[in-house]
Amino acid sequence: MKAKIVVLPGDGVGPEVVAEARKVLEAVASKHGHQLSFENQLIGGIAIDETGDPLPPATLAACQGSDAVLLGAVGGPKWDDPNAKTRPEKGLLAIRKGLGLYANLRPVKSYPELVDSSPLKLERIKGVNMLLIRELTGGLYFGKQYREKTEESGTRAVDTLEYTEKEIERVCRLAFNLARGRSKKLTSIDKANVLESSRLWRQVAVELGKEFSDITLEHQLVDSCAMRLVTAPGSFDVMVTENMFGDILSDEAAVLTGSLGMLPSASLGEGKLGLYEPIHGSAPDIAGKGICNPLGTILSAAMLLRHSLGLEAEAQSVERAVEAALAAGARTRDLSPNAEKPLSTSAMGDAVVSRLA
Repeated sequence: MKAKIVVLPGDGVGPEVVAEARKVLEAVASKHGHQLSFENQLIGGIAIDETGDPLPPATLAACQGSDAVLLGAVGGPKWDDPNAKTRPEKGLLAIRKGLGLYANLRPVKSYPELVDSSPLKLERIKGVNMLLIRELTGGLYFGKQYREKTEESGTRAVDTLEYTEKEIERVCRLAFNLARGRSKKLTSIDKANVLESSRLWRQVAVELGKEFSDITLEHQLVDSCAMRLVTAPGSFDVMVTENMFGDILSDEAAVLTGSLGMLPSASLGEGKLGLYEPIHGSAPDIAGKGICNPLGTILSAAMLLRHSLGLEAEAQSVERAVEAALAAGARTRDLSPNAEKPLSTSAMGDAVVSRLA
């Protein structure tokens, strides 16, 4: 197979973890006779510094012409001025829109070797293997935003939460189809007791569920879901929710694995083109130190092989290599804070490459 992958290292630890995922992809290509080409482009804070735009037109054009996009992270204290005209995160939102990526898949799996890294009890996290699907291009993050001065109470800030029936239907349909390939159970998360957008969300999910009579559909309010994620995480399989709820809940779910550095994600649209990235941020406090955990990015590369390139066997080989490295005791500092000699970012990447079947 021949494929073009655009690499967006971004900011902070992004370049470090992306380098390890690329290393793994190159090793997979070499072992299986694939031809993968890589092209670096700018996004986020570094793009603002060099072009004044968090998503330069050249970056978007390159991504649109690629088979898949691998992203590191964006943002950092340097660009955190709330009054700035443009911020790195705008580039992330813009690329999702520009590529038509409306669904973010975030698998959360507990590894037996890492149960001591989680603050939760073993009996609660043992066997957890869930998939959270987050709608990506609607909701508060894309609604109208503005500030205005008022005489009575000073500055007034407004964020609008909007969803259309079509936006809800397409991400829920994807969730139903993915649930069909797993345990045939889908949990739809909303706030239908308060929000009109959530009431529409639930209505669409119920109507769509009639097409998927083999799937058990349950509804969960987002606040009680947050509690259930830490009290009974094993009761979930596939979950689907709106943009902001998914953003928050997926980060909460990271506690099940013991580290944000373990969680991958895939952002998908109607075609094969997808954007793959770890769910952690740019971690500016450890950037450049070579100690960041690259496994979330490497597992994102496995999702790239699966969803965009259609290479299921190769994707599974990467996932098995990660499991084998962990089973052999490979740990970065976040996974074992008290370890005398935790692995560097690069050494963890090497540990995965050496175990590729």
